[in-house]
Amino acid sequence: DVNDNAPRFLKDNIHFDIIESTPPGARFPVGVAEDADVGSNSLQGYELESNGYFAVEEKESQDGIKFAELVLRQALDRESEQSLRLTLTALEGGDPPRSGTAQLWINVTDANDNPPVFAQDRYRVSLREDAPPGLMVLNVSASDADAGTNARITYGFGKMPTKLLQKFAPLSIVASSGGSYKVVTASALDREQASEQRVTVVARDRGRPSLSSRTELVLEVSDVNDNAPVFEEAAYSAYVAENNAAGALVLRVQARDADAGANGRVSYWLAGGSAGAAGAAPLVSVEARSGALYAQRSFDYEQCREFAVAVRAQDGGAPARSSTATVRVFVLDRNDNAPRVLWPAPPGAGAVAPGGAPTPFEVVPRSAEAGYLVAKVVAVDADAGRNAWLSYELVQASEPALFRVGLHSGEVRTARAVSERDAAKQRVVAVVKDHGQPALSATATLHVVLAESLQEALPELSDRDSVSELTSDLNLILVVSLSVVSLLFVSTVIFVFFFKWRRSRTPPIFVTSDKELYSTLGSKAPYNYYSSTLPLPYSYEVCLASESGQKEFTLLRPGTAALPAGLLSGDPGSGSLSGKDSSSPGSSA
Repeated sequence: DVNDNAPRFLKDNIHFDIIESTPPGARFPVGVAEDADVGSNSLQGYELESNGYFAVEEKESQDGIKFAELVLRQALDRESEQSLRLTLTALEGGDPPRSGTAQLWINVTDANDNPPVFAQDRYRVSLREDAPPGLMVLNVSASDADAGTNARITYGFGKMPTKLLQKFAPLSIVASSGGSYKVVTASALDREQASEQRVTVVARDRGRPSLSSRTELVLEVSDVNDNAPVFEEAAYSAYVAENNAAGALVLRVQARDADAGANGRVSYWLAGGSAGAAGAAPLVSVEARSGALYAQRSFDYEQCREFAVAVRAQDGGAPARSSTATVRVFVLDRNDNAPRVLWPAPPGAGAVAPGGAPTPFEVVPRSAEAGYLVAKVVAVDADAGRNAWLSYELVQASEPALFRVGLHSGEVRTARAVSERDAAKQRVVAVVKDHGQPALSATATLHVVLAESLQEALPELSDRDSVSELTSDLNLILVVSLSVVSLLFVSTVIFVFFFKWRRSRTPPIFVTSDKELYSTLGSKAPYNYYSSTLPLPYSYEVCLASESGQKEFTLLRPGTAALPAGLLSGDPGSGSLSGKDSSSPGSSA
């Protein structure tokens, strides 16, 4: 045989479709190369182009035919090499040797061996809570290195508990143009329900089995002042005992605002009350930051038993929001008022009994039996509750065994029958006590006259009253006498000083002048007297008789005597005193 034939494959190009997930060691039959020569010139073996994935192994059938098999040495990766082109050579043993080749075209088909991949491990977005529904939050996109159906991706949220899912309901994922997806707001956001929303976005391909990947979306919801402060209670009640110290804590109110920052910072103010804000201010004040109400003054239960104020809580947002709560303050009673006796009227109360008697009295017939109603002590207490419960007790009586006082009624009754031995005038003293702690009391004095009728009782009353009236009259006389004496003394002093003052102001020229004096006293006129004159024609003289105990006034006729020429000329020596001492009483005036 002459080596005139080369080995030849049945096909010059052999194609293989091998999925990339084929495990190493897999074998793929290539076929047989034919060589017409025989012996050493015939087909001896196969040789494969060097590569990193495949090797060729020679197999021989039972009838001696040699054929080749591709053996996968390393796993394929379509994402690295989608196809391979290898040359398979068939060798013979002739000299010179001949060979034949075939091209092996290996197409690596895709296996779903790559999950989708997000561009970021975490997305962070901030939105205002008043963002409108349908607003896009962000575009989401993941890539898949696979091909075909294995690379088609769908998006969704990861599985969450139902309660948590309700909080994230405002978000949804919708398809966008170009095959991308976006996260949008499906409804209004509420920062107070979830100030930060963390959701898991899942990207899943459509391979069999499908592969997926996850990323976290952090949605920060910024606050909007959409919530007003809310009080813990719509109406508060506070109880303060009267006589409290000014500045005492009455109550602490608290309002909460679901907003954040300044929008949730609450301040408190008095908004009004029973008498408006101005009327409430003198009673209580409120601390702006803490909401504590303090008493501005001491409360008096008897003047004000309760009052209401309105407290407004306002946040620091713009515009500010506010709410109002009512605080009703009840003043609790303390036993600070003693019982007050209305009847019988206490001394000095101005009560006057019938007939003009200054003190009330009761007439009890001497025929009265035990249990006879004498009078009823009437008392009131300005306090309340137990502090105003009154009890009555007999503490003193002219005849202790004759009277008794009802513990709760205050009725004064005879404890036994009245006897003739009992004095006509009786005095009963009862004490009225309240039930406070400590108890306060007052006394009531009742005057009783034992007589069958008012006419019979009058003598007893008149004797008693006459002494009183006499004492009163004497006191009045003494007061009036002292007043009159004092007035006379003061008047005398004033008159003397006035007279001295007038005398010091009289010029010497007008002290006396020659004039005719006419006295109705005749020879009884005193020889020592003092006279002064008034301008003519009015001349009067006062004559004082030193020997007699009485004063006599003599009215003189108008002077007709002419004034001395010296007096008219202004000569000071022309006038003379007429009160000169005479040696005899018969000297002429």
